[in-house]
Amino acid sequence: MEYLATFYTHYGAMRFHKQCKTEGTPAKMMPVPRELSSSCGVCVRFGAAHAPDTAEHEDMERCYAITADGAYAPVR
Repeated sequence: MEYLATFYTHYGAMRFHKQCKTEGTPAKMMPVPRELSSSCGVCVRFGAAHAPDTAEHEDMERCYAITADGAYAPVR
């Protein structure tokens, strides 16, 4: 499944991106899509079996599942 995570800070996005790469999870940093908002303007799109718990990542603002039609569905 594909997910997109927004962050409160650019540094938080960079840390999460690096963590994904370290764990072997495909991830890409990119600008936040217009229909979503974020404090820092940067998000991470990644593939994973399960959505991460935002409580485990203090800088993560919200996580969205990317549906088959390209829409963003909030997770938790």
